[in-house]
Amino acid sequence: MDNSSPALRPGRPDGLVWYAAYGSNMHVDRLAHYIRGGRPPGAARTYPGCRDRQLPALSVPLELPGALYFATRSPVWRGGRAFYDPGADGRVLARAHLISTGQFADIAAQEMYRDPGADLDLGEVLRTGRATLGEGRYETLVHAGWLEGRPVLTFTAPWRMDEVDWTAPSAAYLRHLAEGLREAGAWDDRAVTAYLAACPGTAGLWTEGAVAQLLAE
Repeated sequence: MDNSSPALRPGRPDGLVWYAAYGSNMHVDRLAHYIRGGRPPGAARTYPGCRDRQLPALSVPLELPGALYFATRSPVWRGGRAFYDPGADGRVLARAHLISTGQFADIAAQEMYRDPGADLDLGEVLRTGRATLGEGRYETLVHAGWLEGRPVLTFTAPWRMDEVDWTAPSAAYLRHLAEGLREAGAWDDRAVTAYLAACPGTAGLWTEGAVAQLLAE
């Protein structure tokens, strides 16, 4: 990794970065299974967890430039998955978790269906804003900006939003995302339901009223 400039280093000397979660990991209880290991309620998969089992030092609401869309099909949620297109017009409601670079690497590995335990070289993503580690889901790292002097990092698919067929998310998945956004505390229920109902993959299939009903349940 090129450390010629302090701005390119992965975080401050404490080794912390912001992981911007825009999908199910906005919910801290679910993220805890990626960190401490275990099987979330209703899930078909057990996660090995991170080498560092500490939960985020802080979690804050965050808006990212770009768009959220739903595509492919999750065997866990039985519907479309959330993906982030940083090059699209719009805004993405997210939650930034303050974690170590090692934890970010281990969470990313689990999302890529790889074994955790290896650190990531963040040099390319910090220099260029993007680094592709593979062709699959969540195998592209994105540097989405800076927050309090630390990089905001996330991962998504290598394709653009208009390069893939959109797939409607299941009720359970959409409810989980809505609850994660509500848990962040920055947006009221009306803002959450309007946001999710307008995303490609839900637009025209899930109305604001239908998403609001999921929250009510």
